[in-house]
Amino acid sequence: MVWNRLYDPKSQERDSHVKTALKEAGRDAMSFAAHLMCEPWTVSSGSGSFYRVYSPFWKAVRGRDVKTPLEKPASMQAIDRDLASDQIADWGLASDMQRGAEIVSHYARVGERAAQDRLAIFVDQEVQDYDRLRDIPSVLGTSGLSENLALGEISPQLCWHAVWHLVERGGTSGTETFLKELVWREFAYHLMYHTPHILEQNWRPEWDKFPWNSDEHHPHVLAWKQGRTGVPFVDAAMREMYVTGRMHNRGRMIVASYLTKHLMTDWRIGQRWFEQCLIDWDPASNAMGWQWSAGSGPDATPYFRIFNAETQLKKFDPKGTYVRQWIAELSQQPSATAEAFFEAIPKHWQLSANMVYPDPIVTMAAGREAALSAYKDREF
Repeated sequence: MVWNRLYDPKSQERDSHVKTALKEAGRDAMSFAAHLMCEPWTVSSGSGSFYRVYSPFWKAVRGRDVKTPLEKPASMQAIDRDLASDQIADWGLASDMQRGAEIVSHYARVGERAAQDRLAIFVDQEVQDYDRLRDIPSVLGTSGLSENLALGEISPQLCWHAVWHLVERGGTSGTETFLKELVWREFAYHLMYHTPHILEQNWRPEWDKFPWNSDEHHPHVLAWKQGRTGVPFVDAAMREMYVTGRMHNRGRMIVASYLTKHLMTDWRIGQRWFEQCLIDWDPASNAMGWQWSAGSGPDATPYFRIFNAETQLKKFDPKGTYVRQWIAELSQQPSATAEAFFEAIPKHWQLSANMVYPDPIVTMAAGREAALSAYKDREF
């Protein structure tokens, strides 16, 4: 039996047990490196330790020879007998999603063929302008490969080489930016491997004393989950996630900053909600992203850097295209995607497109002032 290695503690423990059991039963068991471009124990600083800051990590990895993906085999010998197998449908993998599963399924593009097609289109049409378009939530300016990478349907090596060939021919700032994003993913995995507490604890222990709200049932947290904070950029992004199982990267930064700073809520509450909702959920990237936004993680944005969702909206969605796409209450003729949100959500939320859009539960100015005050008075 063969499989690709994973690096989070639970997967490592599981794979170790499986490998031991197979070998004790006299079966071959081998794991391979395909989920990352560089194994976590192969990248180290001049002092021999792992990198805690992204910029030197990027410089160290960029100059490496990334392994070239193998060509697909010319032929494969099929097993000459039937194998007993469960039917995937019997597993009921989408049962917890209830009626939302059918809606989200329209947006999922999974499988090896879909992943390779995505990469080909991105490299041919979009990567040159990636650095500019990736911040505009109303356009398809990203590769969309995050779900395929998370599921192991395409390797980061293949993505790297597809874009590296363009860099060798001159490239653009877009190609360089995309490669940096691939390496940011690597950085998250390397940190998770070396400091696994990043998944559940503040990476910087001094943040254990910060007065975050830890009540997952707080009305403000519920409003955030429901896309009813009264802050259009936050609400549009949260609704996009509930309908599509994805969220634009700019939106992820906005909603994370709003939850941890304007609502002063523990980042782990947001981390768990993303885990439940995202089809491209990834343990390392999710933990790293949340701790980066909260200020408690490695190489994190300073806590006093607080995104203003209103000015961000004016900058990246000046015509309100993204907001109208996802918030039905703000349009006289709601889009199909905006209305789909009310079909996907749990019925017990009792929300409808006919409801009045709420006023902000916390204004940009008041939230910022409270967050900065708490930071100033911190005990660490």
